[in-house]
Amino acid sequence: MKVIVFNCGSSSLKYRIISMPEEKEIAGGEAQRIGPKTAEPSRIIHRHRDKSETHIVEMRSHAEALTEVRKLLSREDALTPDAFGHRVVHGGGVFSSAAMITNESVDKLEKIKHLAPIHNPPAMEIIRACGKEYPGLPSVAVFDTAFHASIPDYASTYCFPHEIAEKYKIRKYGFHGTSHQFVAEEAAKILGKPFSELNAVSCHLGSGGASLCAIVKGKSMDNTMGYSPLQGLIMSTRCGDLDPALTLDLLQHFIGRISDVERLLNTRSGVLGMSGSSSDIRDVLALYREDNENQRARQTADAYLWRIKKYIGSYLAVVRNPDAIIFTDTIGELISHVRWAVCSDMEYFGLKIDPEKNDKADKLPVDVSHKDSKVKVLVVATNEELAIARRTYRLLEEKTLHGEAA
Repeated sequence: MKVIVFNCGSSSLKYRIISMPEEKEIAGGEAQRIGPKTAEPSRIIHRHRDKSETHIVEMRSHAEALTEVRKLLSREDALTPDAFGHRVVHGGGVFSSAAMITNESVDKLEKIKHLAPIHNPPAMEIIRACGKEYPGLPSVAVFDTAFHASIPDYASTYCFPHEIAEKYKIRKYGFHGTSHQFVAEEAAKILGKPFSELNAVSCHLGSGGASLCAIVKGKSMDNTMGYSPLQGLIMSTRCGDLDPALTLDLLQHFIGRISDVERLLNTRSGVLGMSGSSSDIRDVLALYREDNENQRARQTADAYLWRIKKYIGSYLAVVRNPDAIIFTDTIGELISHVRWAVCSDMEYFGLKIDPEKNDKADKLPVDVSHKDSKVKVLVVATNEELAIARRTYRLLEEKTLHGEAA
């Protein structure tokens, strides 16, 4: 079965064709600069047979992007899909696992699209376009929030009056669930134990978004993100944890302009806001290494690392008997200094990182823990598209097994 996985951004569309169950990637690519015209033209970078080609083409919407991607795929019969797997960021309290795309599920998605206004609407546009471009082929939605449906009430509840929380569906949803689950499953394989017995802290440290997840017996018990992806760690442009009273003061300062406050917290804060020079922590760390007197770079790096370390400590307490700490995504996989900084001086948790192994962690997955460490420190490459393909294939196989129409 050839599954096309679609991963939508606000102005992009990533795609991969993965042959299942052998999990072989056949082709992939990304449609970039979808929407209004920008300084550079919109394009599709298409990869197939170890070759990459760039196609300059106007794409005013995600639906148009899908049409152009289909043109590229239709050139070879080997790229004809059998099914689709869609990354959907927010499933609200409605979807706790992967779901078949039906008229009913699309209606439910429509009602919760406001919970992720940047990501859910374009994903829904692609879902609808697939139904038109490829009538009759099954589609499956895989939700970033699904893995966190197991977070218990005491960890997911915000302290609002009960009737308000119920009416407006206010609770911690958690995000990056597809990535956290994927690397945790890989870690269980590395450790030679069933996923249902794994206790771990997963650190998804991206160059954009970032979050930690406390995993107990293979289930998410907490996630640093909350009702939205804004909560938790210091991210590239997101502020992370914030005193709500400050939001009220900001609203007063901006004379009630909610959009201005939202942009400030989501797109002008975090590493970018603190450093004033870059939204990428790699740039800030390099700047500090070049100039130890650069106070803004030092303060930004210190705060960024402190927030991660603080949450690792609290999540180790939640997990209690941790098997491993797992680092993944761009920063977690590539930046050894970040791993070392947040794991050093943690022997009282039974955690000790090996500096030499850590610095040489090039080929993943790899164990960079010290031989005396009771907790393994693993670096595992995430692969959300493969995770989505797995869940899509699994759900369709279950439907076939039970004689249900996909």
